[in-house]
Amino acid sequence: METFTKVHGRSFLISQLRKNTSVWIGHIPGYQNDHFAGEIFLCPATSELTHIQLFLAAVQNPGEVFLTLHSFDEKDKKWGPQIAVTKATVSELNKEEWMCFELPGTCLVKNEYYGFRLHTNQALVAIGEAAAGAEGPFEDEEWSADLENLNGHYYKYFSLTFKIELETPPL
Repeated sequence: METFTKVHGRSFLISQLRKNTSVWIGHIPGYQNDHFAGEIFLCPATSELTHIQLFLAAVQNPGEVFLTLHSFDEKDKKWGPQIAVTKATVSELNKEEWMCFELPGTCLVKNEYYGFRLHTNQALVAIGEAAAGAEGPFEDEEWSADLENLNGHYYKYFSLTFKIELETPPL
């Protein structure tokens, strides 16, 4: 994960832009349950979250994709209450593009952990991700689950391909 300060002065971008594989969310034909994915991250500054973008590697079935944002207890691996929810509609034309979720007015606190979860009732979508190699684990943590195991699993050697846009308040 990389953290950048944009030229605009008050804006930050938390991102992981590498991609060498993908994770599927939605209902995969031949399986009895739906698949979910998400990412855990540490907020670098007290700020307003404006957007979360995810790279769409493929779109098998079109539909709405929902993103829920939660506080997260990193020590106990527990999802906190839902802070925000938003959705984006995808089609086959969106493959190899960034899917943008708007979250204006969502305030995050410096040095607190947050996580977002992705799910869909209709679509089948491959989200870009990176698998870490010998260089070691990512700073953030990928999460994946399905209907049989909603607690899911956490991975330090995998990360979704994402951009989180934050804007700090004026001084």
